[in-house]
Amino acid sequence: MPVLLLLLFGVALSISIGIIVMVLRRGGGQTFKAPPGFAKPVIARCEHSSLFHRPTSWLAIKTRNLLAVQSVLGLHNVKSCSWLEGMASDESLFIAPPVNGWILVMGCGLPDPSDDVDACFRFVREVSRKLGHVQFFSASRILQHHAWVKADGGRVLRAFAWAGKTLWHQGTITSAEKELKLKTPDYEESPERVAFGQSDAIAANIEKVPLLAARWSLDPARIEWRFLERELGIAGESSRRY
Repeated sequence: MPVLLLLLFGVALSISIGIIVMVLRRGGGQTFKAPPGFAKPVIARCEHSSLFHRPTSWLAIKTRNLLAVQSVLGLHNVKSCSWLEGMASDESLFIAPPVNGWILVMGCGLPDPSDDVDACFRFVREVSRKLGHVQFFSASRILQHHAWVKADGGRVLRAFAWAGKTLWHQGTITSAEKELKLKTPDYEESPERVAFGQSDAIAANIEKVPLLAARWSLDPARIEWRFLERELGIAGESSRRY
């Protein structure tokens, strides 16, 4: 009986192998042809946000005049370059080409409120005095330091800066801040203690800074690809100190 079962198993296995070989032979050499009207697959270009990362800090200036911004920031050793080239360059500042009436400025030459909030105040106020409507944004995911400032005509309308404590709190909280539920404790106000397993409301501001920028002006990581690839800005070293 065991011998008979083995024989039957062998026969079934042989038949199965034969069928598989026949199918492969018939299928070999044939190419799939899409039926009429069947759309070919399209390989989509990767979104630029995966290639162009949002800077840690940036200025948004309501103007289209690149040369005026260059003059106010005191840039020298300048060169024309695209967004991607400007962000990858070694120069301290990159003045991006105008987008929807705004010029963005990025780079390590911008002041850091957590290092010297007074210098940041003087910088934004002076740029605003000469160029009009100016906004400043900063968000460090590593340190969780962040700031946002809105100024016009040399006057700070709204400002908040955080680096473990409130460094700068000026002006009336805007409707956009309220809609995004940004936490902006006053100078003497202690942040709420975070219970285990709960998210830190102040730390949550980090992810909302770009959303605020998009409401006030522009989010740098959401600029259309054609601007990143074709339009030219200015990169250079800044000689101004505030």
